[in-house]
Parts: sequence; structure tokens; C-alpha cells
Amino acid sequence: MIESIFSTAAAAAELTVTHALLTFGIAILLGAVISFTYMRTQAAYSPSFTLTMMVLPTIVAIIILLIGSNIARAFSLAGAFSIIRFRSAPGDSKDISYVLFSMAAGLACGVGAYGYAVLFTVCLCILMFVLKAMNFGANKAQTKLLKVTIPENLGYEEAFDEVFRKFGVGYELKKVRTTELGSLYEVVYAVNIGPQTDQKELLDAVRTRNGNLDITLTMNPVVQEY
Repeated sequence: MIESIFSTAAAAAELTVTHALLTFGIAILLGAVISFTYMRTQAAYSPSFTLTMMVLPTIVAIIILLIGSNIARAFSLAGAFSIIRFRSAPGDSKDISYVLFSMAAGLACGVGAYGYAVLFTVCLCILMFVLKAMNFGANKAQTKLLKVTIPENLGYEEAFDEVFRKFGVGYELKKVRTTELGSLYEVVYAVNIGPQTDQKELLDAVRTRNGNLDITLTMNPVVQEY
């Protein structure tokens, strides 16, 4: 019984309505489980991405069912999908891993390996929850983006060295540009702020040094464009 569940013999059989509906239902179920796992293990997420996680296994399974063992059909579908261009900004590595996760689940359903599809999906979802509970790979010092406007008479190279050393903040100067017809400078730092650092006190110290000009602290810079 167990061996029949994990058998891939269905992949070689002729495509039937029952087989297609079974594949469709299992792929939807696995997509729902993956999407739920993503929402529970991600602090902030896009609703459109969770929807993608829901339907992606089903789409991949349908493609595999349509291809079957027909080589000509496989090349035709490859040519059709080669014209697709994804215009959205690329996500982080965790999002990409979930995309591959969903595709693998759909692929397993498409070839008829339902038992392995369910087994691997459950195991990987449990792994995601365990890593989330362990806070695996978390960096205690968060990297943030600090933009500070300073007057032209203040040397930007060492303007805030003393402040950063006082608060134990690691920093790297990323960008310098002039503004207000050259009367002001805008400097951009990548700063590593530890959990024990009072961010308000840090910004107050910077504000005192730059003459109360504009300051922007970006909490989670997604794209590293300086």
C-alpha cells in the first residue's frame, strides 16, 4: 500500500480525467500548505506573492501533464515560455527558495509521485518553521541606510566618526552628493546598529552635529542602490 503511494507508475500511464483531477487537487493542497508556511515564517510579505505560492505548484503540474513524454511538445512549450519576461523586482533569496519549493512540489505532482510530493512538502515546511523558531541566520546588528544633509563647511569624510564610535555603530560611507546648488552635501552611510543602541539618541546626536538639517534612516533597505 505504502509502495503504491510512492510509485511513479502513474507518470507513464495515459492521461485521464481522474488522473488530471487528482494531480490538480493535490497540487492545490500543497500550494496552500506552502503559502501558509510562507506567511507564518515571513515577517512581512506581499499578498500577490502568497497567491503565487498557492497556484504555482498547480501550474507546474499542469505543464508536466501536458508535456508527458512527448519531446516535440516539450520543445514547443519551452519556446513559448522563453518569450515571458518578469518585470517585477527580484525578491530576496528566501522568496526565491519558496519559488523553487513550489515548483518542485508541482513537478512531483505532475510526474505522479504524489507520496513524495506530500512527504517532501511536509518535511520542508516543518524545517522552515524550525528555522524560524531558532531565528537561524539572524544578524543581531541590523544594517540600515542613513542619509544625512550637512552644511558645506562640515567635512563629510569624518563628520560623524565621533558620534558613531560613541554609540558603537559600524558604518561605511556609500555616497556623497551636493544639493541646494552646492550649498549643502547629502551623505549616505550603511550603518550596523545593534539592538542595544538607542536609535533616537543616535539621531539626536547626528542632528546636533549637522545643524538640525534633514536626516533619513531607512530601516530595511531592500535594493542596495546608493
